[in-house]
Amino acid sequence: MSLPRPLRLFLLSVASLVCGTAALIYSLTWHPAARERADVNCPASAPILQPGQALKVMSWNVQYLAGKGYVFWYDLADGSGPDRRPSAADLAITLDEVTRVLRDAQPDIILLQELHNGAKATDYQNQLALLQERLSDLYPCSTQAFYWKAAFVPHPKILGSVGMQLGTLSRFQINRSERLQLPKMPADPISRQFNLKRALLVSHLPIRGGGELAAINTHLDAFAQGNDTMQRQVAMTRSLLDQLQAEGTPWVLGGDFNLLPPGQYASLPPSQRSWYSPDSELQSLAERFAMVPALHDANGDEQARWYTHIPNDPAIKTADRTLDYLFYSPQLTLLDAHVRQQDTLRISDHLPVVARFLLPTQD
Repeated sequence: MSLPRPLRLFLLSVASLVCGTAALIYSLTWHPAARERADVNCPASAPILQPGQALKVMSWNVQYLAGKGYVFWYDLADGSGPDRRPSAADLAITLDEVTRVLRDAQPDIILLQELHNGAKATDYQNQLALLQERLSDLYPCSTQAFYWKAAFVPHPKILGSVGMQLGTLSRFQINRSERLQLPKMPADPISRQFNLKRALLVSHLPIRGGGELAAINTHLDAFAQGNDTMQRQVAMTRSLLDQLQAEGTPWVLGGDFNLLPPGQYASLPPSQRSWYSPDSELQSLAERFAMVPALHDANGDEQARWYTHIPNDPAIKTADRTLDYLFYSPQLTLLDAHVRQQDTLRISDHLPVVARFLLPTQD
């Protein structure tokens, strides 16, 4: 028995609408592979790492060069932050300030998070390119990977393009880099297309005489309470580090993990604890690998020296928690480390973590 013609036409119209909407959403959004090459910009003349040399590494979430004068709509738990974007003037000032700090600190490898590229909210800037233009004499090599990208996001507080990247700058040769997709937060089929797609950016730096150093840059999920996203992202990260260990490859991992060090939850005011689990998902990395800050620093009498985050919340006046870390291979020897707090408090809602290591000598 065939359906009445009006019903057939109605169902055909509905099917066409659904297919058209799906095609539109797909065309507006980004669909990276689980593992793919990342672009590397590095001249052949860049120097190569030497066995046994000292290596200074910095990790810094620069909050898309917005500065600290805003409470963005997502900064408060109820989504009531009044600000949607930074001003062009503040973007320019913060670019100057980030450049100043990097020139003064002169790390050998810089792992940057929350760099915008093509986002409406920051006037479509390519922020890694802007930094590299100002620092090309120090950092000839760079690589980057998106973890949020869409031509248009229909969220009422966005209503435009988004583009957010991990960016790695290096004094030394990078011979290849790859983007590894981290597990994604659960969401309905439509929201999933527009959501952030967090990643690991793995850069391979050759060491003279053979071998290489893996420099890993990441920014794990936020707002993941009530599901196992953080556990799965940490587990994948640990699996990569275990693989590098098994291969005998020295490595350093840095980024904004959006996770407290085990033991720091109790020191937060109750109003700030809803963002985090009482039992930090970072535990499985902290118990397996050396980290900066070490747990005894992050929970000791001077733990305030190791705070790396100042929420954009009017109730919080200064840095009060640690979310950013450097983890490192047992083949590296830690020389010294610190969080650069004294002149960075007004640049970003995160503070840079800095450490110096000795690379292994050749056998």
